[in-house]
Amino acid sequence: MSNEESRQTSAVYDEVVAANAAYTSAFDKGDLALPPARAFAILTCMDARLDPAKYAGLAEGDAHVIRNAGGRASDDAIRSLVISHKLLGTREWFVIHHTDCGMELFDGPTIAGLLETSLTTAEFDGEQWRNTEASGGSKEGWHVAWLAFKGLEQSVRDDVERIRNHPLTPPDIPVHGFVYDVRTGRLLPVG
Repeated sequence: MSNEESRQTSAVYDEVVAANAAYTSAFDKGDLALPPARAFAILTCMDARLDPAKYAGLAEGDAHVIRNAGGRASDDAIRSLVISHKLLGTREWFVIHHTDCGMELFDGPTIAGLLETSLTTAEFDGEQWRNTEASGGSKEGWHVAWLAFKGLEQSVRDDVERIRNHPLTPPDIPVHGFVYDVRTGRLLPVG
């Protein structure tokens, strides 16, 4: 069986492929330069309610956008920011977390314990997470830095401080902290 034959498709897969076909039919951005035109980078959450292009007024090629769960200053996020500056010329960085973030709803032991008994999607009843079935699972979750947090503004301050004080961050790079309000779309500065 070929790779093509073994690939499973879904309605979402078909929608993405169709959207890409429509996008490429009028694509005219093939000549954008590799470095971001506006010379800045954003570290933000992967939450689907956040659209950095819209809330920060970006077009393709304007800025680097680094996303992970919580928009946290993980080692990998800092690696990306350093590459963004050192090799691609960004001169300013933004850390943007958001209200109603799922990273405030658990801690490391909670997710590690859930993963130990099941890899299927868990449920949250507003107070506690639980597995819907116990099948499979792995103890590897105990070895992951999940970077969950309590206290939204403090998480922004912590990440801005970690980035500013990282030995690979040049001292002249401004690092700004914000909270994006998912109900209003507003960026709220965090000092």
